[in-house]
Parts: sequence; structure tokens; C-alpha cells
Amino acid sequence: MAPQIQLPCDGDGICMICKLTPSVEETLTCNTCATPWHVSCLSRRPETLPETLQWCCPDCSDFHPIAPAPTTGGDSRMSGGTGDDLVSKVRAIEADPTLTDPEKARRRQEVLGGDAMKKAGKRTSGDNEASNILDGGLNCSFCMHLPERPVTTPCGHNFCLRCFQRWIAQGKRTCANCRKSIPVQMLEQPRINSALVFALRMAKMSKPVPSAGPPKVYFVHPNQDRPDKAFTTERAKRSGKANACSGKVFVTAPPDHFGPILAEHDPERKLGVLVGHSWEDRLECRQWGAHLPHVAGIAGQSEYGAQSVALSGGYADDEDHGEWFLYTGSGGRDLSGNKRTNKKQSSDQKFEKYNEALRVSCQKGYPVRVVRSHKEKRSSYAPVSGVRYDGIYRVEKCWRKVGEDGFKLCRYLFVRCDNDPAPWTSDEHGDRPRPLPIIKELKGATDITERNGPPSWDYDEEKGWSWKIPPPPSRKQVKDGSLPTGSRIRIARKKDATSMRKEMLKEFSCLICRKVMVSPITTPCAHNFCKGCLEKAFAGQSFIRQRNCEGRRTLRAQKTVMKCPSCPTDISDFLRNPQVNRELMEAIESIQRKLEEMEQESQENTAENECADDNLDEVAEEEEVEELSSDAVVNNGGGLDNNPLQTKALKDEVWDAKSDLGGQKLDKHDFANGDKNVNPNKVENIGGKGRAAKRKANDGNGNSKNNGTALKELGPQTRSKRAKLVGS
Repeated sequence: MAPQIQLPCDGDGICMICKLTPSVEETLTCNTCATPWHVSCLSRRPETLPETLQWCCPDCSDFHPIAPAPTTGGDSRMSGGTGDDLVSKVRAIEADPTLTDPEKARRRQEVLGGDAMKKAGKRTSGDNEASNILDGGLNCSFCMHLPERPVTTPCGHNFCLRCFQRWIAQGKRTCANCRKSIPVQMLEQPRINSALVFALRMAKMSKPVPSAGPPKVYFVHPNQDRPDKAFTTERAKRSGKANACSGKVFVTAPPDHFGPILAEHDPERKLGVLVGHSWEDRLECRQWGAHLPHVAGIAGQSEYGAQSVALSGGYADDEDHGEWFLYTGSGGRDLSGNKRTNKKQSSDQKFEKYNEALRVSCQKGYPVRVVRSHKEKRSSYAPVSGVRYDGIYRVEKCWRKVGEDGFKLCRYLFVRCDNDPAPWTSDEHGDRPRPLPIIKELKGATDITERNGPPSWDYDEEKGWSWKIPPPPSRKQVKDGSLPTGSRIRIARKKDATSMRKEMLKEFSCLICRKVMVSPITTPCAHNFCKGCLEKAFAGQSFIRQRNCEGRRTLRAQKTVMKCPSCPTDISDFLRNPQVNRELMEAIESIQRKLEEMEQESQENTAENECADDNLDEVAEEEEVEELSSDAVVNNGGGLDNNPLQTKALKDEVWDAKSDLGGQKLDKHDFANGDKNVNPNKVENIGGKGRAAKRKANDGNGNSKNNGTALKELGPQTRSKRAKLVGS
């Protein structure tokens, strides 16, 4: 009699023997492979309730030996391959609480794969590196490698196109992983997931840079080679500065610096950018960092915030009241072709790009620099000529309203919050917190955004306007012209790896919200979306549309066509039960987790380097004081060697004298002559020299004329330490 065939339930929960859908109470889940089985169709059922908790399905418990173990001799590879060993190993992996679910799945696959997994290890290093970057979550279930020409099924599993076609050619119509049915359209014409292709290509291209070989030389154009002012040559075809070359940047503030340009950012004048500072044009304004873009009115980044705005021309709806003004965002005008300007609005403005940057500054309370141009003809506060810096403002509210052309505009309320008085007032003090003005257009506005938490830039009774919350760190890297050392090469490699992972995350972006996908799903037409975004796009639509003939009789129900947001393919059947692409989600989470670890590691390395530099400075100062005090002891004839109290007092005097001079190095001749008061002229002369020049001048061994008189006066006291010790 042939043995009874036992089959589990498929991906849709239908028993593969009786073709019925059992309830949850009528199914048993295997403790080893987590496969559901119909209890009524089992030949041997668990007798007690505790046995159901540790129950193993027939596929996991009825293993037979692959080959009998040889009694003598034979190939050692044939021994120890029984099914009981496999089950015990799988159970040991499942019982290990230290392993995560992806690690358990990978180890189970290694145990069950056997020699096939060993052969898979002979792949190229590029595939292995790419698989390590993606944590092996996107491997094809057939060949166990990164998928070539990846195809994603509606249930969220990825395969190679060739492997998938071989599977279909065998007459299979279900997914190889979850046994869910595959749509007929995908069986006839499988589509390649282009976003996954690009991400895998970038992962394969990210090979580590070999440590051997000479380092590359990085050429940096120094700021000193740039002209002081923007200029045009004789070859310029347009008048003015339309073809001008930008001049040097006089401040050291990074391009994404928030808040005022302080004196510490002005290495030459030590003044910074003061309120009321005027320039001839926008190019000169850029040189001082007040507002960097030449043409754009908003400087910022959509995910970071806005640093500055320029009031120059603008919109007819703008209002300027000096201490506060209403500002209109950018976009919505047709600038196609070679149009430079266009006063007519042709579409709605949205909170994206520069408009989103201003909204981020509104939500977080960042300070925004404001410059006014003489081109603002409708304002009474605009300068007569040129461009003027008017101080720090803060975005208090933002909203959208219909403008004069009938399209929606992004609107912003700016309120001044600077410690310096405005250029148009005679006050001696800066701004004080003031109540917000009443804006009438808010009654018909939409998408109103206000700040919920405390602002980052706020008023303090003692310090005035200052940072209450630390400003966001700059994302711009400082470049210098020196050759890269070993540590810099390592830092450069980490930056390359970080930028590569960021580019990969961009490719894993939703086609609706344009952000990194959350709960990603892949449609049968191979487009990727967030599950929430796709469901929101078709919210309120029913899958079946009921029809009637003018209320007389009911017609046949019609299926609602739901087209993909990126192509005309009907995805209504897919939207009935969309499945999250778990493999893609795990890959995205892995990349995000590694990016966070890299950023945290880079911050720790920066802090350690700063501490190391501080320790080196302290050690150098201590050695300097020890050297000065020892020379003074020797020059005094060793009288202090037997008196530790006097030695300690002398060291304390050395430290006091050093601190009084602001950290300048003291002259040894003063200690040799017993003078406690140091001549400031000597310190001033030595301050501009290097360490070697200082020692040469202090020891009196230089050939300069200034040291000749000191040699004659000091005589034998200017000899080396060894000569002094021998002479004493």
C-alpha cells in the first residue's frame, strides 16, 4: 500500500489536500519550519495540548538518512549526513535567543544547503561585498546570490529573471517562498525592478580602496588666488556682471551656517557682518556670506532648513513692515526654454525644495538672515541702492493661499529678532519679544504650519537673542591643501562609504512622496511605493462599482480600474491585499542602521582628536615650564636644589608669569638675571617666530645683531645646559 501523501496549507491558507480553508483553531504550525498544516488532513495528530507547542510537521520529523555510514574506510564526506542531525541543528538555531530572525534564517539555509552553500562561496568578491552591504537580504531564493535582472513578485520576494522564468517553465504558478499565487500578467511578462537594479549596481561598485600604493594628491584652489571683487573680462558679451567671475569669500563660515556672521568668522577685520552693512550687488553680498545664491531668493536645503532670504522684487502679494514682513515662496512659474523671468503664475506652489527649507526653519525656530535689495520698489524699508543686511528674522508661521493669478502660493510670516537695532530705527537696543501681528489672509488659508515646541533661537534676559538649543552641525567638509595622511585616507574611505549608502537610500525612494520608503511594496509593474502612500492615493475608491439604469433596473457591477501612479497598468487586484516587500525593507533598515553607526563613530573620532590635541598642548606647556624653571635653577648656582619649597615657588611664579602674558613663551635670560618681571618687548619680538626660532633666540646662539649685546652682557650664563652642569 502506498504511503499517504501529506501536504501543508498554501500561501492563501488553503489546504493542498482537501482544498478547504481551515480556521485558526483547525491549523497547526510547525515548530521548526513555521508552516501551517490542516489538522483534519494529518495522518498522525498530537495527542495532548502540550504536544502542539513542540509539534513538528511530517517534513521535519520524517527525515531519513541520506546515505548509510560506511563501516570501514570509504569517503568521510558521506558520514554524519542524517536527517536527525539536520533537525537537531535547526532546532538548536531556533532555540538560540542571541540570534535575530535574519541570522536564524541565514544559518538555517547554510545547514540545509550543505555543499551548495560551499559552492556559492566561490562567487566573485564584488557580489560578496555587495551582499555584505545589503546584509544578504536580497539574495535570490534559487541561486542564493544577488539577483541578476531582479524580478519582484506581488508578495514581496525577489528572484533573478532567469531563475524566475525557469520556475514558471516547470508549470509552477505560485511563489517559491510563500506559495502565493502569481498574477497571470506577471507570468506572461515579468517586469524588472529598475530601482533595485540601480541599488545593486552601486553596491557592487563599492569596492574597498586598497591600502597599498602612494596616496593621491588633492589639488585645492586657495581662496587667495581669487580676485577681491567680481570682475568681467574684455571677452564678456553682456554688460554689467552677467558674465562676472565670483570673487574671494572673506568669511570662514560654512555655506550652511545658521545665524549671524560673527567676528570669529572674519579672520581679517575681526568684525563679522554688521547690521546695515551694504554692498554694491548680490555678488559682493555673497563674498561676505550674508546670502550666497546670486539669483535665488532663498538659501537652504529641504531637509536641513533655510539660512537666508533676499527681498528683491518678489511678488505683488508681499508686504514689508520692517520689523515683520510677509514673504512668498518660490516656484509655480513657467521658466522653460530660455525664459529668465516670468511674472505670471502657471501652477500651485508646494512645500518642497526651498519652500520646505523655510518650513523646517519655522518648525524648529532657526534664525534666518535677511538682506534687502534696492529692486524691492514697493517697500519703504528697502535701500536706495545696492544690497543691505538687515539682521536676523524668524519664521513664525507658514501657510498656503490663493494668489492674484488664481494659483496657491506658499506664504511665510517673518518677525525680526536681532540684538542690533534695525537700520531704519534710532534705537540703541535690539529687538524685544513682540506679539505676532494679525494676518487677515489666514482665514482662507490652508496647510497652516506653526511651531509647537520651543524655538532654537530665542530671547534671554541676560544674553539677549541667542541659541537656546544648539545649532545643527554643518554638513560641509572643510578642505585644505595638505597631502592626505593615513588617518585622512581612512576618513576619506568612510566618507565614500557613507555617501555611497546615502545614494543607495535615494534609489530606495517612494515614487509618490520622494522619500525613503517605509513599508515598501512593489507593484506587478515593478514600481516601488510606500504602503501608506499607495493606499492613500486610492483612498475612498471601491473595487466594484454598482450601476443602474436611471433607477429602473440594476446593471451588472463593473470593476473599478485603478492605474498605477507611475504607469497606466491596472493594479486594482494587487491593491486588494498588498504585501510588504520584507527583503527590501530589511535592506533599507540595514543601510540606515549602518549610516547611523558611521555618523556616531565619526563624531566620537572628532571628539577624541580634539581631546588629544588639548592633551598635547598641555604637555607642551608643562615641558616648557619645566625647562624654564630648570634653567633658572642652574643659573642660580644650584642653590634651589636642596630647597624644594623654593623650587615649587619658582615654578608657581613661572606659571603666573606665563598666564599674565596670555600664553606667550618667556625669555630664559630674565630668569637667569633673577628678574621676575618680563620685558613685554622681548615677548612681542619672539611671538611671531616659530618654536625653533624662539629657542635659538632664547639660547643666544643666533647670529643676529640683536643677540650680540645680550651675549656680551650675559657672558658664561648663555652656555648650554651641559656646560652649566659641568661648570658647577
